[in-house]
Amino acid sequence: MKHIIIFTDLDGTLLDHYTYSFEKALPALRLIKEKNIPLVICSSKTKKEIMHYREKLDNSHPFVSENGGGIFIPREYFELGVISPELKPIDENDYRIIRLGARYSGLRKAITELQQEGFNVRGFGDMTAGELANIANMSIDEAEMAKERDFDEPFIFDGNKADEQKLLEAIIAKGFSYTEGRFFHILGDSDKGKAISILIDIYRKKFAEIITVAIGDSPNDIPMLEKADIPIIVQKSDGSYDKRIDVPNLIKADGIGPEGWNKAVAGIIAPFG
Repeated sequence: MKHIIIFTDLDGTLLDHYTYSFEKALPALRLIKEKNIPLVICSSKTKKEIMHYREKLDNSHPFVSENGGGIFIPREYFELGVISPELKPIDENDYRIIRLGARYSGLRKAITELQQEGFNVRGFGDMTAGELANIANMSIDEAEMAKERDFDEPFIFDGNKADEQKLLEAIIAKGFSYTEGRFFHILGDSDKGKAISILIDIYRKKFAEIITVAIGDSPNDIPMLEKADIPIIVQKSDGSYDKRIDVPNLIKADGIGPEGWNKAVAGIIAPFG
């Protein structure tokens, strides 16, 4: 029997873009619980933010933070020996952590250099919690969690398309990469696809036969969608699908954010009884 593993983005996907609610996905979430299907959160959010939502979701599965920067696996989740020592997992509190992302200090240094070079960029590290809360429609507590970063720096940019291209080229020239979700992000040699590939290999050791599902809505989800057997995108808040996402066998869910998520997941799970 094949086991389903679901990898999901949060913002604009499982969570509503404006209210951060997953209420419209509750029927499918209950179904996942009933069938003991692993639901792995793979988000641009920080460890603290994801843990906050895992608690709300009563989720105890591994998760991936900051666009693939870190993989967090509950200590007793997998049997001994399933996680390869080559991955250099670090035991920290209740988790085994696999680090893939850049050092945050290096990312902040790059942001400062870009500002000095004349680019109008502001990273989360340049903002107070109050400013970020206002920009991202968060509470102050949520903004403070969003600022506690380890592997990835989101930033806003004010400029035209030509300026944007120069900015992205400058990021590459500094030895970093970039992606885009709700914000621009500067990061190292990590992405959601590399992170879930590691988890897919580990789950395959545990279950042998698996079917992987990935659900997202933005370009930063493309590497994750490319690695899944069943890639799904949900509609953006205006009812459109992001045209930059072009992945083989892509399923376009009927619904915005968590509503589309709910329909897609229920449809995928139903044939498995």
